[in-house]
Amino acid sequence: MIFNSIPFVLFFSLFFCLYWFVTNKNLKTQNVLILIGSYFFYAWSDWRLLSFLIGVSALNYFLGIKIETTSNPKWRKVFLYIGLLQGIGGLLFFKYYNFFIISFNEALSIGLPTLKILVPLGISFFTFRTISYLLDIDKGKQKATTDWIIFFNYVAFFPSLLSGPIDKANKLIPQLEKSRTFDYNIAVDGLRQILWGLFKKVVIANNCAVITSEVFANYHNLPASSLLIGTFLYTIQIYADFSGYSDMAIGFANLLGIKITKNFDFPFFAQNIADFWRRWHISLTSWLTEYVFTPLCIYFRDYNNLGLILAIVINFTLIGIWHGANWTYILFGFLHGLYYIPLILKDTLNKKKKLGATSFPSFLEVFNMMKTFVLVMFTFVIFKSNSITEAVHFYKSIFSKSLMQLPVFKGVSVIYFVSLLLYILFLFVLEWNARKKEHALENFGIGLLKPIRWTLYSGLVLVIYYFSSIVSNQDFIYFQF
Repeated sequence: MIFNSIPFVLFFSLFFCLYWFVTNKNLKTQNVLILIGSYFFYAWSDWRLLSFLIGVSALNYFLGIKIETTSNPKWRKVFLYIGLLQGIGGLLFFKYYNFFIISFNEALSIGLPTLKILVPLGISFFTFRTISYLLDIDKGKQKATTDWIIFFNYVAFFPSLLSGPIDKANKLIPQLEKSRTFDYNIAVDGLRQILWGLFKKVVIANNCAVITSEVFANYHNLPASSLLIGTFLYTIQIYADFSGYSDMAIGFANLLGIKITKNFDFPFFAQNIADFWRRWHISLTSWLTEYVFTPLCIYFRDYNNLGLILAIVINFTLIGIWHGANWTYILFGFLHGLYYIPLILKDTLNKKKKLGATSFPSFLEVFNMMKTFVLVMFTFVIFKSNSITEAVHFYKSIFSKSLMQLPVFKGVSVIYFVSLLLYILFLFVLEWNARKKEHALENFGIGLLKPIRWTLYSGLVLVIYYFSSIVSNQDFIYFQF
């Protein structure tokens, strides 16, 4: 069940009515409804692994209480390590077991058997929630909750279950513990953010996919100009797809009176690679900064810049590994770590560049945005490729004489292509104007006459409806992670 589908619209409409008009008088009943709704939502995607999600929740609920209440430090560590072993071990088994076996087979020329493993949807996201919960309890940053319904909801909260954001316990659990009242203004803002997320997914991402799928599948038969444009469009696609999901997740949570973590902060306006990662997949980068990068910096502190470089490269290699079992993801993360080296050597890593308050970016800001975009764009070739060998061949094909030829896209008309570029331009313009806000449609049209404002909203709805009917609906890219 995906957000931009009829089944989800029907599910959420019924859920919303029950939530605010039937269970709103009793907090526990309301939380029970969230849990039932979350498990129904997950089971709709794959009911076979619902028991795994429930089992993970039960184990970590019990371990959290034991870590907090156990006075013996050794036993506290035992309970913590059991939780870490389950979390990390689950990821290694479900996502990486076959990858390790295949790698060993190729390296040692042996024939160890692989397994047909059904990977639980959202495992990377809810595992990081449980790990951070136990680590924070152990460090005294978080109190263990004794209400199992609240904890199970923290793990399985359906708006952010399948593709994040990765909420910390101190963000979500306190909201589940308090009574919630319907706030009209927050709900309206949530609807605006859902609308913008739908626009990015249905109009931008799905239409980019029409071209990028063809380009990456048949790159050896296309001119380099087509490959370069396909690489550009894939960078836009993955942003529109993933941030569109995050916008919708935040919007649906707002409709329930719950605030979840902001996951994107207009990353294509970043002035350097460090600024980009402060704006891209914020919940993942902040999670790894707290639990991986900071401890590594402390461990390598005697090595000065070399220690900082090692910490960053390891951290970003783990970001790559988090995405999946393929050497392409590992190389993707490793390269982003290397991108930081010039900033470290120039001692500009922590110097944040604020965007100007003017309506148009300065020449230097545009230059920095383009430079950062190009760096990121070319790593997404590796991210998208099935193997490093395929990525190398793709790069070779881009940097060839056919770069000067007119691009060719099978089954795509000039009008379709130009229209897509105009929609992308529209996305950039709206997001630039809202760069200091939470999302592009925050307070959109406020100050205009009501008929004009509603005409603008209706136009977005019509465009979304039009493209949802002519372009095949696709799963969100980050469902696979």
